[in-house]
Order: sequence, then C-alpha cells, then structure tokens
Amino acid sequence: MKKKSWLVLMVLVLAFGSLLAACGSSENSSTGTSGESGEGTTASQDLRINMSAEPPTFDPAQAKDSQTNTALKLMYDGLTRMGADGNPSPGAAEKWDVSEDGLKYTFHLRSNATWSNGDPVTAEDFVYAWERVLSPETTPASEYAYQLYYLKNGEAFNTGKIKDFSQVGVKAVDDKTLEVTLTAPTPYWLGLTSFYTYYPVNKKNVEANPQWAAKADTMVTNGPFTLTTWTTGQQLVWTKNDKYWDKDNIKLNTITSSLVNSGATEYASYQSGQLDYAGSPTGEIPTDQIAAAKQQFPDQFNAKGIASTYYYEFNNKEKPFDNAKIRKAFAMSIDRKAIVDSVTLGGQLPAYGFVPPGIKGQNEEFRTEFKDDFFKEDVTQAKQLLAEGLKEEGLTALPAITLIYNSSEAHQKIALAIADMWKKNLGVDVQTENQEWSVFLNNRQSGNYQIARAGWTADYNDPMTFMDMWVTNGGNNDAKYSNPAYDKLITDAKSTQDNAKRMTDMSQAEKMLIQDDMAIMPIYYYTSISLVKPNLKGIVVDFSGSVDFSRAYFQ
Repeated sequence: MKKKSWLVLMVLVLAFGSLLAACGSSENSSTGTSGESGEGTTASQDLRINMSAEPPTFDPAQAKDSQTNTALKLMYDGLTRMGADGNPSPGAAEKWDVSEDGLKYTFHLRSNATWSNGDPVTAEDFVYAWERVLSPETTPASEYAYQLYYLKNGEAFNTGKIKDFSQVGVKAVDDKTLEVTLTAPTPYWLGLTSFYTYYPVNKKNVEANPQWAAKADTMVTNGPFTLTTWTTGQQLVWTKNDKYWDKDNIKLNTITSSLVNSGATEYASYQSGQLDYAGSPTGEIPTDQIAAAKQQFPDQFNAKGIASTYYYEFNNKEKPFDNAKIRKAFAMSIDRKAIVDSVTLGGQLPAYGFVPPGIKGQNEEFRTEFKDDFFKEDVTQAKQLLAEGLKEEGLTALPAITLIYNSSEAHQKIALAIADMWKKNLGVDVQTENQEWSVFLNNRQSGNYQIARAGWTADYNDPMTFMDMWVTNGGNNDAKYSNPAYDKLITDAKSTQDNAKRMTDMSQAEKMLIQDDMAIMPIYYYTSISLVKPNLKGIVVDFSGSVDFSRAYFQ
C-alpha cells in the first residue's frame, strides 16, 4: 500500500467531520472526550484508530491476516471469544459439554443470539460455514482449511477422499445445539472455536448473494458491531449492533479507522489528538520514535512481549533456495542482536527458533522446556556453506536475489539492514522491494518470490499453531517446504494423548525445520508497542498480540 501524505490525512479528518470534532484535539481536553474525563461530563463513545492496510477480505472463510482478524473480531461471535489470558470464554455458545473421552463437544447456542438482520443464529449456520471452509469447491480455497482437520473426516472431505459432508464431525442437533466430533482428543481445540475460520455465516444471506462480503450493506454478521462505512483505501466505520445479544455491555457507539500506511503519520495523528489508539497490531509507531513516545506519553505507552515471530521465508522450491546450505548461509550471516538493538528498538528478542516465548509447554512455557539453540550466527561458517551450496548447484555465483516485504517503514528498515549484512558478510547483493499488502500476500502465497518477509501470531496457545503450518502443501506453507519426516512428527503429535510425547515430537519437528533444513530464517520474537489514551479502557490484547476493541469504552 502506498504511503499517504499529510494532505490525505487532512482529507480524512475533514471527512470524519463531527466525529473528530467531538473527540477534541487536546490530551487533557476539559470536555473529557480525548483526555481524562472532566467532572460531570460524559466521554464520547466513538473510538478512532488507524489500520496500516485495508483488510483483504471480510469473509471468514478467506481470512488469513492480522488486519482482517482485528476487523472480524468486531463483526462476529464464534462459539467462544478469546480472553486476554489466552483462555476461551462463552461467545455465541453460552455453554458446552465435553465427553469423557474428549472427542465430542456439544455446544448450546444462546437463545437470544441473532444476526444483524434479525435472523436467529442457528447451529446450521455453523455447519454451513465450516462446510464452506472445507469444501474442495470453494474458490479460492481457504488457506486455513487445515484448522478444521481436527474434525472427524475434515481432512478427508477437504482433500476429496469423501464427498458426503454429513460424514464430517459436525451436525446441528437442533436450531440451538451443535455437536462436534473430533478425530482425536485435542486439549487446545476449544480455543480454536474463537478463531475466525470457525466463525458462522448467515446461510440464507450467503446463498442469496455470492458477493455478500464485497459491500458493507450486504454483510450480515452476528458480532458486537456492523460495518456501516467502507470507503476503499480511506476509511472503515463500524457501528454498534443493537441486535447483539450482549449489546448492554458494548459501550462504544462507533469505531472509525483511517487507512494510512505511514507510521510517522499515525504517530503524529495520535500526538495531535486525532487518534485514540496507535501502534500494534493495527499500525505502528516508527522505530526511531519509540523512545520519544515513551518519554512524551509515559502513562499511555505500552510494550509487552507477545507470542509472535518475525522471520523471512525462503522459497524452498526455487533456485537457489532449494539448497539447504545456501539457506543456512543466509540465516547465519546476519546479526539479530544488532537488528533489535539498533533497528527495531522495541525490546524484541533475537530468535533462533520458530515457537516464541509465551506458548504453553507441558509444565512450563515450551521455550523454557526446549531451548531455541538450533544454530549460531557465524560468518565464517556461513561463507563456507554458501561456497558448498553453490558448488552443489553447479554455480560460481548467485543469481539476482530479491527480498520482498509489505509496505511499512519498519519492514523497510529491517530489510535494508539485513541486505547490508548479506552484502558485507557474504558479498551478496540483494535487492529489496516493497509491495502493497494484498499484492504481497498473493505473491507470497503463490510462490512468486525468492525471499519474503513474514510474521506469525499464535492462533491458540499451543506450539502446534506454529508447527502444523509447515506440513507438505499446508495452506499457510508459503515457503513451499516439504519433508515427509516432518509431516510424520506433526501427525504423531496430533494423534497422541500423551502430552509429553506431543511436546517432544513438536520440538523434534522444530529442530528439523530450523537446524536441519533452515526452511525459514527466524529473526526476532515480537513485542507489541502501542499508545492508548488514558481514558480509553477495556481494550483486550491477548497473549498473541491480537487486539479486541469490542468491549472498549471511554471513561
């Protein structure tokens, strides 16, 4: 996405009109609308945020990125909703029963759960939504279909081995009772029901209009807010859904997001009182402004470690990165500490594995039980590996190499720093290319790249959310990695009820992914940096760094 200028921002400000005027521009406004609430006044319940990229889709079956995640959390209720502690709480389902063997879940939907058009939310809406995700006929195919492989026969239906969806482990017992049967007991599966791939869709609306997700006024949703304004490339506005079952606990009237891909503009807008929230995960604070932001807004500055990993993907199917020694040479020749200390400046931790801190292991965190000591940075060894890899490929020098990243000031700085390290340490010239968010996602997913920036955020609190994406032909396996031994370890980890064995299998798989094959290049474990106005409360940022604005409010 192209960067927006101040002129564009001012056009947005004028377009927002009364909304921005109502919120004021002073942090300590006596109206109590942008700063602390004044005595005897009521804060305007209109939240202003920025998203650095427009969500590529509003269809849960097609969702695959963090911006869409933020948007859909406002618009949908899954069976559960994820809390800040990483544990699921009741959502569209008010309660559920689990069989003694852990295979069958019976969800009881709320009697007052309705769609934004007044239709009741039914169990059949969930069955239909999950069939859309798994159906081989869905175009384009859902990249997250594999998250429903936990359902009995889910994978078999998705891969065409069985044709009858009634054989898949989900059925509507009646309008308000949903029965789910799993392939194997999966302790973390309940948390997945809060994830967007598991959201329901209004069956009648989707069948009546295949393009239902292309316009704000044709979307029928069941969450706390509805999308009421969608000005492509400029603005999104969500309005409180008065038909939502928990509407009495939804305090905001509107949430307005500008769509400006400039951290500098976003930070300046926060400073001037035009935004109430800035930074991760919807936008960014410029790396060179983090220290100043912390000093200027000490009580509004938030920094926390999150269960997310920043990394580069090698295209394992294309030369020269189909050679593991060349991949290792690139990974071992950068200085991660220099990157986090001098470039990102947000307290990130150098990464030498893929599973980040904060993810549960058997008894402690997975990263505590299994160290990420899979490799060391070593320029001398990297040069040797590069020479050996080139010889194996019959090359005397590398072909032209391009690193792609989605448009962002931070991604650009990191890319330039790493390209400079490769030049200095390996003598390799790497071109860097920024691409608009949706173009970038499509190129990476289709394998139209050599090296690509990537980041992965936990979908649930278990190492499997980082490990099963790399199985052969996995929907999110953009590195095109394939190793039958790796696939078997993941299959074994998913099929056993022995949690200690699960963790060991996943640790061995991570070793294979990084130490043995270097399919990807870990760079750092994320921190979430944000600024929040002092009278803005109720924002939930969970263990993975995902944000939920739905229960936010102004004091």
